[in-house]
Amino acid sequence: MKNKMGRVSLFDSTLRDGAQAEGISFSVLDKLKIVKMLDDLGVDYVEAGNPGSNPKDLEFFQEVSSLELSHVRLVAFGATRRRDIRVEDDTNIQSLLSANTPVVSIFGKSWDFQVTDIIRTSLDENLAMIRDTVGYLVQSGKEVVFDAEHFFDGYEENRQYAMDSVLVAAEAGAASIVLCDTRGGAVPSLIASATGDVVEFLADRFPGIEVGIHTHNDASCADANSIVAVEAGARQVQGTLVGFGERCGNACLATIIPTLQLKMGFEVISDDALSHLTLVSHSVAEIANVSIPHGTPYIGRSAFTHKGGMHIDGIGKNPRSFEHIDPESVGNERRLLMSEVAGRASILKRINRYAPQLGKEAPETIQIIDTLKQMEMNGYQFEGAESSFELVIAKHLGKYKPYFELDHYRTLGEKPLTGGAETSHTAVVKVAVDGETAITAAQGDGPVHALDKALRKVLENFYPLLSTIHLTDFKVRVLDSEQASAAKVRVLIETTDGEYSWSTVGVSTDIIEASWMALVDSIEYKLMKEGVVPPTAHPQGENT
Repeated sequence: MKNKMGRVSLFDSTLRDGAQAEGISFSVLDKLKIVKMLDDLGVDYVEAGNPGSNPKDLEFFQEVSSLELSHVRLVAFGATRRRDIRVEDDTNIQSLLSANTPVVSIFGKSWDFQVTDIIRTSLDENLAMIRDTVGYLVQSGKEVVFDAEHFFDGYEENRQYAMDSVLVAAEAGAASIVLCDTRGGAVPSLIASATGDVVEFLADRFPGIEVGIHTHNDASCADANSIVAVEAGARQVQGTLVGFGERCGNACLATIIPTLQLKMGFEVISDDALSHLTLVSHSVAEIANVSIPHGTPYIGRSAFTHKGGMHIDGIGKNPRSFEHIDPESVGNERRLLMSEVAGRASILKRINRYAPQLGKEAPETIQIIDTLKQMEMNGYQFEGAESSFELVIAKHLGKYKPYFELDHYRTLGEKPLTGGAETSHTAVVKVAVDGETAITAAQGDGPVHALDKALRKVLENFYPLLSTIHLTDFKVRVLDSEQASAAKVRVLIETTDGEYSWSTVGVSTDIIEASWMALVDSIEYKLMKEGVVPPTAHPQGENT
């Protein structure tokens, strides 16, 4: 369908609107990395910050000039001139020019309530602020994107004034008029009708102007609102790549892009770039130190995950039965979960990765299935820890060789009785790798954190690639609560190397031991998947 419906340009605001999300803080280096990723993805505009608001953004705009960008046009963001002063005298406007970006995004009020009650000026002065600022920047050689802030709220309460704000920006030379659902409360029917009115209103008088859409997710409609705006004629979509932003977040470009391109026939990015969408999205999330929810469409870990036996059977016969697109088209992958409801056929497929010759009735297959059932009876759950299950298969088929042997580990927690330092935890781990022993201690925020750090630290001498991995999630489930503090627990951990994530599981009546089991599986799975073999034997000795 691609190329049949024309082109939609992408305007990413991860570094500006995304940075306003709770818990997000980008360094200048973070921003530079993200800009390069978005450029490789084929994003048209990257709104990189407000040079008039903080020194960090000013530093970024100085540093970014050294990047070789092949596609992205950088955007500096700011407000219209302040009330009752000349645009030439507004220091924030001058900061926008000092950023030396080819594009400037200016927001101005389109809701009369915001004008009279929030910035407290007259309706005429607000229109003059828009006209003067856009015109001044256009005369300064900038491509100007005008963000009609609170447009949909204004459209509902004073439609004429909202349209006037758009008109004066267009008359002043704005290249794009972007309609903003700033509060994030609009529903698709309003977005569709209002966007259609603006597109029709501007079409005859300003045929070259582009109408855009900028939505927030406060009513859980951001993505849908962006899609219906495009259907109504908008040809620029603003958002953040993985959806984080002010309050409940922005429109998620990583889910909007494939919908527009694969389902609606618009040209957005190249097919090759689309096939890297999942990787780029997770890389940006990693830099931002946020987790992409597993259920995120297209790019989430569970987006193409199947558990029920009937679903897995259908996928085996024809993926179209339960998948709306090919996972590989967006760089994701199909996952068939291992559980008591998965069915023998799906378990056999996983076994056949290691032993293609085995059938359903092979003794090894039956033994693995029996082991799976027994382990699940004992509290294991492999539907969220397929990596541990792959290790079970490898061990049964003789494809597994231990990467190290544990000599001992010890954890120690300390909490001062009165004031002073916070609670501290220390772990000591001693291991042997082909006859050579090593011992290391590490401190962490808790016993599991300390144990994880010590284990990876002691093994990095033998397997340097382990320095790239770290835990991203840790869950504990009490399995038999009637036993109180003696209950068996299941520990599920998720680990990442910055590009891919995997989950492992451990079960024991001792939470530290269950955590250790999951940690060991996590490390051994990584080494096995990377094709690493244990080093040759070294002379007996001990490293500290």
